[in-house]
Amino acid sequence: MPTRVQNFLSALLGALVVAVAFGALAVGGAFDSKSDGTTTTVEQESSASSPAPATKVRNATDVSALYERVQDSVAYIAVSSGSGVPTPFGRQQQSGSGSGFVLDKNGYIVTNQHVVDNATKVQVKLGDGDDLIDAKVVGSDASSDIAVIKVDPADVKGGIQPLDLGESKALKVGEPTIAIGSPFGLSGTLTTGVVSALDRTIESPNGFSIDGVIQTDAAINPGNSGGPLLNGSGQVIGVNAQIASGGSASNSGVGFAIPVDTVKEVAAQLKTGKEIKRAYLGISTGQSQDGKDVVVAQIVAGGPSASSDLKVGDKIVSVDGTSVETPEDVANAISDKQPGQSVRVVVTRGSDRKTVTIKLGERPKTADQGG
Repeated sequence: MPTRVQNFLSALLGALVVAVAFGALAVGGAFDSKSDGTTTTVEQESSASSPAPATKVRNATDVSALYERVQDSVAYIAVSSGSGVPTPFGRQQQSGSGSGFVLDKNGYIVTNQHVVDNATKVQVKLGDGDDLIDAKVVGSDASSDIAVIKVDPADVKGGIQPLDLGESKALKVGEPTIAIGSPFGLSGTLTTGVVSALDRTIESPNGFSIDGVIQTDAAINPGNSGGPLLNGSGQVIGVNAQIASGGSASNSGVGFAIPVDTVKEVAAQLKTGKEIKRAYLGISTGQSQDGKDVVVAQIVAGGPSASSDLKVGDKIVSVDGTSVETPEDVANAISDKQPGQSVRVVVTRGSDRKTVTIKLGERPKTADQGG
């Protein structure tokens, strides 16, 4: 892949699409889609024993007690959607499956946006239960690939139990990870691994970037999308979303989870039913050839920066007082801003130093609309 200058739309809307060097990312690669409308499930035997105490796992293989404690909070999600292809009987239906986890006792469940995108019917099965429960999509956000769906807690036999949410900002490479979900429709499947790397960047379903992503070697396959990535204490540290592949949609040992710190922020807004609006600077950025500076690579026509004094080739020093060393820094500097707010962008142009004030716009629905 060419230099980071090709990381188009990095500062545009606080999200930059960064290609991962070791393989193509399969956004749908962790979503099990079955056009014939069938899924195969394997049910776990019901445990008669009481939940085990919350003992912290010290390695990636000693997880049986943890599994018994959390399995009933992990959801198998069945999705039907109209394909729009006319048939003698109306619109052809396609179905697929994904995963999710219980967020709270009110019946809210977190999954990926791409799992429920365009869904006409969503059903959920929790733990080793046999029944599919109707669910509704409360809200979804393609830019973070997070969605919130809801079931009626009264429909859940035995009651509904949320998972504990951990923190992703304090994670370290090498810590154990546990993924639970429904790969290929096989509900209740557990795989283990470690945190392989931190602060990865993946492409969201609408073409922008998701930053701060967790890389893990815990096996993630089609159908794992939306399921929890847990730490050794059984806390959610991420939402499994994508895999890197070399042409195959199956596990390659390189999986990606959206950090739980992002999930907390997004899910809290989606539960209210509000649409998430993100600030939009209207430029793309990249690293200079010597790697020392972040430069303006492109100014989007008609975007917020188009009418400003910003020029292609300007070297960005700071955005609203936040120093800039990488293209991601530009995106992060406006991530907490709202459309309509103004920011001060300090740049150098030759020997001159300039401060350019730009009124932020609202991020387009897709990256293509911003370019």
